[in-house]
Amino acid sequence: MRILFVEPEQAENFSPIALARPVFELLCGTRSVRRRVLEISKPDSWGVTVRPHLEDIYRLEHPEAHVNDPDWIAQDDVVIVNGLWVGDPRHLEKLSADNPVLECQGRIAALYLVQGESSFDEKKLRESVSAPFAAPVKATEKPFQTGSILNYPWELIKNNGEMINLDFDLFRYNQQASLLPENLSQLLPPDEQTRIYIDPQAELEPFVSVNAQNGPVIVEADVKIQSFTRLEGPCFIGKQTQLFRANIREETSIGPVCRVGGEIEGSIIHGFANKYHDGFLGHSYVCPWVNLGALTTNSDLKNDYSNVKIPIGQQYLDTGERKVGCFIGDHAKTAIGTLFNTGSNIGVMAMVLPAGKLCPKHIPSFSRLWHGQLDDECNFDAACQTAAIAMGRRNHDFTVQHRKLFMNIRNITQPERTAVCG
Repeated sequence: MRILFVEPEQAENFSPIALARPVFELLCGTRSVRRRVLEISKPDSWGVTVRPHLEDIYRLEHPEAHVNDPDWIAQDDVVIVNGLWVGDPRHLEKLSADNPVLECQGRIAALYLVQGESSFDEKKLRESVSAPFAAPVKATEKPFQTGSILNYPWELIKNNGEMINLDFDLFRYNQQASLLPENLSQLLPPDEQTRIYIDPQAELEPFVSVNAQNGPVIVEADVKIQSFTRLEGPCFIGKQTQLFRANIREETSIGPVCRVGGEIEGSIIHGFANKYHDGFLGHSYVCPWVNLGALTTNSDLKNDYSNVKIPIGQQYLDTGERKVGCFIGDHAKTAIGTLFNTGSNIGVMAMVLPAGKLCPKHIPSFSRLWHGQLDDECNFDAACQTAAIAMGRRNHDFTVQHRKLFMNIRNITQPERTAVCG
């Protein structure tokens, strides 16, 4: 089997959290769409079609992948996977030339193309997984459906708990669920199999509490958890993350190499991010290399319980949800006491120095909230230098490809800054 991950046109809706990565690399559950599919399907080779500004950085980070390569696509049969499909990858095994479509919510989740039909250009590939399902190939069986196809960033949060539950069984965390530290305080449903996985290489101090009544709790290798931390399932703590007297509530995923304290509910911290101090983070997505200063807090519920609207690009969208927090792009920084309003969008490399009041709901990429005043005077070279220092502290290099990526993002997001900052 060969697999091709395609970014649909809806990828543009996932700014700012997908400005620096394809949408199939966003975290939902314990893994991204791409990683979940590859680990289960184990294809002979795989490729991607991504937005042009992501090509170089993706080749750097995934040298084994065929990136925007039409010759590779045309070489043999290929399974096209919609990059915004979150579901059980085992269903891909049912695809064949005779049963080529995996449908989900009226769109194509995956599509089997035989060699003669796979000479699509990038535009057609994106269109094939973006438009409503219209049976683009002849099928001998009715298309089957599974999972969800995402359209907006808050839907990652909405599906996160379900995907943690799926991943717990999919990746057999339950096979080692009996290997639990003796000093762990557990709260489980009566007469139910333990749905707690603590990697043997994780370090837990005394008085750590785990509540798996509503879903599994997964703690990976080299995690360090300080006393008086509470974990409520479903939740996921990625490798080498450290928790400091944290209250981690249900439907939360924290990726690798994070430093986390305070209260977190229904949120995703992608990885390599710091929220070391007290403060509330709710129904939010935080990208890598973000640093949230002490007491940084967001609202995720309006006082009148009405639907939350959120700025995406240059428009405000009604989420249809009552609980939506903030979406924070790569390398954004917040100072002490930052207060984010319900449904906020904080862009890539944004610098937030508040003035003791609620921040604007839209802080575009490469802009500053400077003592309460929003402007577009972020110094690009200084921002890159800060990014290099932050990445170096975690043994990562800030490369030429990174600089090019962020320069492209700066150009892409210029209309937002012009509209918001003047």
